Amino acid sequence: MSTRKERLKKLVKVQEQLKALHETRHAAFLAAAATAETEAKQLVEHFDQADSLGALFPDLYHRRIANALQRQEASLESARQEVGLIATATARTNMVERAYKDVRRQDERERSDRDRLDLIAQKRGQE
Repeated sequence: MSTRKERLKKLVKVQEQLKALHETRHAAFLAAAATAETEAKQLVEHFDQADSLGALFPDLYHRRIANALQRQEASLESARQEVGLIATATARTNMVERAYKDVRRQDERERSDRDRLDLIAQKRGQE
């Protein structure tokens, strides 16, 4: 069976990976929102041009602009949700890291105590 220290070390690694996943998803949602916003702006600019097909197919342009804006809002909402998940993952990571550091310090203390006891036993054996 693995020691508590080893399990906590693995858990810290998993928590950090989970946090990185949420940060990556957050960035992807923000990028998708920016792309949708750019698409909507380009459609509006193209719609307003004299040589565009906007005059012939205004419903198509309006629908595509509305869809782009809806995608932008959905991506921004998803990004906001990921911010909450990032905060949760960060708190969990910090908590597990503290527990791991405490266990590591305790192990080091116990090891140094054993070393001192071994030294004392050696000195007594020499006397």
